[in-house]
Amino acid sequence: MAERRTEKAKQTPKRVFINNIDSYASKCVAKFLSECVVGAASDGEVETEEEEERKRADHSGAGAFHIVGTVAARCEDRAYVLEEYFQLNRDELLPKLMECDVIIYNITQHADQVEEALWAVSALHNEMGNFTAQKMFILISTVMTWVFSKPVNLDDLELPFTDEDFRRRRAHPNFKQHIDLEKRVVKMGKTDRTLFSTYVVASGLQYGMGEQVFHFFFKMSWQGKENEIPVFGEGKNIVPMIHINDLASVIQNVIECRPKPYYLLAVDYSNNTMEDIVKTVASALGPGKIQKRAFEEVYLTQDLSVMEIDSMCINLRMEGVHLKEQFSIHWLCESGLVENIELVVEEYRQTRGLLPIRVCVLGPPAVGKSTVSTHICEHYKLHHIRVQETISETISKLEHAVRNADPDAENDDSAAEAQELLSSLRDSMEQNGGLLDDRLLMKVMKDKLMSNPCRNQGFVLDGFPKTYEQAKELFYAEDHESEDGTSQISSYNKKIMPEFVLWLDASDAFLKDRVMNLPERLVQEHNYEQEHFLQQLAAYRENNMEDETVVNYFDELDITPLYLEITSNDEPDCLLLMQKIFDTMGQPRNYGPSSQEVQEEERRKTEQRMRREAQEKAEEEQREAEEAGQRAARWEEWSKSLEEARQQEEELLEAQSVPMRSYLMEHVMPTLNQGLIECCTARPQDPVDFLAEYLIKNNPLNY
Repeated sequence: MAERRTEKAKQTPKRVFINNIDSYASKCVAKFLSECVVGAASDGEVETEEEEERKRADHSGAGAFHIVGTVAARCEDRAYVLEEYFQLNRDELLPKLMECDVIIYNITQHADQVEEALWAVSALHNEMGNFTAQKMFILISTVMTWVFSKPVNLDDLELPFTDEDFRRRRAHPNFKQHIDLEKRVVKMGKTDRTLFSTYVVASGLQYGMGEQVFHFFFKMSWQGKENEIPVFGEGKNIVPMIHINDLASVIQNVIECRPKPYYLLAVDYSNNTMEDIVKTVASALGPGKIQKRAFEEVYLTQDLSVMEIDSMCINLRMEGVHLKEQFSIHWLCESGLVENIELVVEEYRQTRGLLPIRVCVLGPPAVGKSTVSTHICEHYKLHHIRVQETISETISKLEHAVRNADPDAENDDSAAEAQELLSSLRDSMEQNGGLLDDRLLMKVMKDKLMSNPCRNQGFVLDGFPKTYEQAKELFYAEDHESEDGTSQISSYNKKIMPEFVLWLDASDAFLKDRVMNLPERLVQEHNYEQEHFLQQLAAYRENNMEDETVVNYFDELDITPLYLEITSNDEPDCLLLMQKIFDTMGQPRNYGPSSQEVQEEERRKTEQRMRREAQEKAEEEQREAEEAGQRAARWEEWSKSLEEARQQEEELLEAQSVPMRSYLMEHVMPTLNQGLIECCTARPQDPVDFLAEYLIKNNPLNY
């Protein structure tokens, strides 16, 4: 035993190449192998929990595998990868493959990798003479190469296919290249298995760690936008599957055990139908209801690729005999997806970061709790939980359940339970003036918070709970009690406990002023008539003067409320308040907009821009027309004024010239005319001097 362990300690890590290491399956296999320790799968010894824990703790320093591989994009920090190869041509890639002990090609996701895998195994086979050590080639293929296989026994159609039936397999038409590649890989491994061994691992449809083929159903159920999750076709087809980590464990065992069989079926021991799978997912994440649709409708779904659609048609019973006989696999989901749905759903949420955001907004009446809650819900796509709306919704659902109960159903307790609860709610509301007693109110609110939509996306509790006792009762974990049977403050339900608590507050004077300035519609809607509002405010202040308040309850659980004082109704101050809240809560934890929503948003923005541009153009044209009209009016007015001024000047000059003309005509012009005539008659050499002398001599005033 000690010698074997010494040998393992001396083993050097194997260098493993994996193609498309940033794709779903390859990434999961790479992560799994990077965390393996030397000899973890090769020996059949039973290890104690302490030894397993020690190996996990030491794997970073004694990893069994060094992972390298190709990537489609350099956008992630992949700590589990030793080297990444980006856009290498085949002449550059071959030396990298030659450096590796194990070469893994995954062709379950991208059909374009089939050609590259064929090149890789062929190139390595041709280079066998240059190998310095034994190499292994593992092809991760798909059970889609078995889809059209004839039954093992026509008299017993439930007899499963096994690894030993691989020569009888018949592929789906779209997977002909896959089966041809499988045959080539097997053939090349027979040349010299001591130097170059090849294996084909035919994987069932993969699930877990965020999902791939079944992601469509997980996403639709999680989003909760549909009342029924579709099952395309009858859904009676049996789907061979395997958890992606169990597939990675199979790969690890192949590497370390080097089994004699070279064709292995990697499937779990479930025989779930497509209907079982979808119904289980819908119950765990969504509405719990399914709807069978014509299979042709699947082609109208944009979120499914052709390969995924083909995979949904599979109908095979399969059993991995070699997995039992050759390996000692530590199964994660040996019994399949349906039996392990809680584990798979938790992996799905964690891997994709779809963690619920739970918020509780507290504060006095009219402080703005509903407004803040609405903004938070819009930003993070959460569910807005108001007490009255939740009660009305519950009653409506119960009435629907009672009306639509199946009278022919045997032992149908759900309808009776719905009727009983509905009667209790109505009786309580009649006895309490339209309000529920605390026991029923807590049940209604807790059921709402435990519903799938609230557990998926999260919620914002608007102004509830109001007292310490209500908080304690609402969030108390019923299945958690202390040894003496009494409840503990630490015994709370983690599934519905708020992650963030916002405590809004304002002065009484500010709140009264705000209510006085509210529109009458809002006053009636929120029941903020003066007398009633003052009673609400007084009751809130009285409750918060006690030693045990809702805020204290959260403090005791180390959930520190964010205190926000409201001092202004101005929009800039409100925007700053919301930004502070968003900074505290961080980024949204959801899918974000879908491709259709992105297109719709772009179309909406384009239409808005076009309308804005058209409006701006119309306004500009109108402004130019108005300016042109104003210029024309001013020009006409100026021209008219100028003409009037000219006429006035002419009239003034005319009026001023009359006396001068009369004077000249009487005293100057007669003598001057006579002088000019004499000058013209005499024609002297100096006519001006002549005229001057004439005027002096003939001046009528000379006596």
